[in-house]
Amino acid sequence: MSAKKVTIGQKPSRKAAEKKATADNWVESRGVVEEQEKIKRLTIDIPESLHTRIKVKATMSGKTMADMIRDILQKNFKE
Repeated sequence: MSAKKVTIGQKPSRKAAEKKATADNWVESRGVVEEQEKIKRLTIDIPESLHTRIKVKATMSGKTMADMIRDILQKNFKE
């Protein structure tokens, strides 16, 4: 039986670790083009059947669920 040679890579640098985006950085970097306002995340619980209906309609219209719901909220909560 021969010994298996395993090589261990170099330890990641601090700079590489600092470049990893946090969830908040990722959300903030996704800003909507026409808005320069800070982005905040909203989490809601909805029934599975509603989620499915939204997903199907969004897919059929070529939009993401987030874009579709964002449009609905914008229409209902005008400034």
